[in-house]
Amino acid sequence: MSYFIGVDMGSAFAKAVLTEEANILSYAILRSSGNYKETAEQVIGHALSGAQVSPSSITSIAATGYGANSVPFSQKIFTEVSCQAMGTAHLLPDVHTILDAGDMYCRVVRTDGKGKALSFLTSATCAGGSSRVLEVVAHVLHVELEQMGELSLKAKKKVELNTGCAVFAETDVVSLISEGNTREDILAGLHRSLAAQIHSLAERLGIERECAMIGGGAKNIGLVRSLEESMGIPLTVPDEPQIVSAYGAALLAKQAGNKSQP
Repeated sequence: MSYFIGVDMGSAFAKAVLTEEANILSYAILRSSGNYKETAEQVIGHALSGAQVSPSSITSIAATGYGANSVPFSQKIFTEVSCQAMGTAHLLPDVHTILDAGDMYCRVVRTDGKGKALSFLTSATCAGGSSRVLEVVAHVLHVELEQMGELSLKAKKKVELNTGCAVFAETDVVSLISEGNTREDILAGLHRSLAAQIHSLAERLGIERECAMIGGGAKNIGLVRSLEESMGIPLTVPDEPQIVSAYGAALLAKQAGNKSQP
């Protein structure tokens, strides 16, 4: 019996997935603190306790993400693109295009459907081109991130919002509030603007169906619906879209172990 752990150490959240071979036994998601090493230790501990597996039973730990180098005890570090492709292939084998709405960027990945990334594009390094802008706007509107999606679906009219820059987005929101626009209408405009950016990225790379959306932004039903409307196709969202990269890291750790065996 072999156990593997994949850790996706993101800028906003740390995710850990514990697997027995390729089967997910447990996972944990924690908000990243100022100390990535400490957060990684905590998220690994939560994943282990969730399945009542002792640290000494782990065959291998692999890391990915922004703070991958801070993950203790990891034997391997894999790129996020590789982990996204591998994790998605096991969870959603029919998918060939992955849309990742991450905290620091948005990314589109085309895969062979078997766990290998063929090509990818990542948005510019600006919070306006990522799901971080959702947090910025949520703060201004005094709403919880978890509420944004459902609230946006209640919009009555279309408003225009610039999400090309998080600072400008914040300024736009303040102006829209002063003009008497509702939170629902503003949020719907926010989702449409961010969806348009992701759609543009996907068109540049080339969209091959089926398509899936992963990452924290995929938990926002308003953003998912806006993307579906913009792209004109349905999107598949995994049961827990935030752990796909961590799961892929665990699978790649197992694969690397198999290759090293005589």
